[in-house]
Amino acid sequence: MKKDIQNREDIIKLVDAFYEKVKGDDTIGYIFTEVAHVNWDSHLPRMYDFWENILFCTGNFDGNPMMTHKSLNQKAPMDFTHFNRWNMMFNETVDSLFKGEKAEEIKNRAMNISKAMMDKAIN
Repeated sequence: MKKDIQNREDIIKLVDAFYEKVKGDDTIGYIFTEVAHVNWDSHLPRMYDFWENILFCTGNFDGNPMMTHKSLNQKAPMDFTHFNRWNMMFNETVDSLFKGEKAEEIKNRAMNISKAMMDKAIN
């Protein structure tokens, strides 16, 4: 039986599993590997902090994801297809690992963040 997301260790498990899928994805993988040239050793811990802060209000994330995505969009235009794919993969990853209130919350928060980025950073 799946448990709910309860702590940073669960966030790490989710983020690692999600980005492992993203790296090889035909629709969005290239944005991370060929456009952003993501340094995974530094990116993943930032994503742990980001999602831990989103879900548990830890205050341990300092950054401006909106500006980062706006800059990426200037290098390689992103559209609804990219954000939709990101959301679908994120939700699938959450659902494959967790079930509960926090799991639903993180999916909803991800959708809202994605929509805001598409509306503000990309347009």
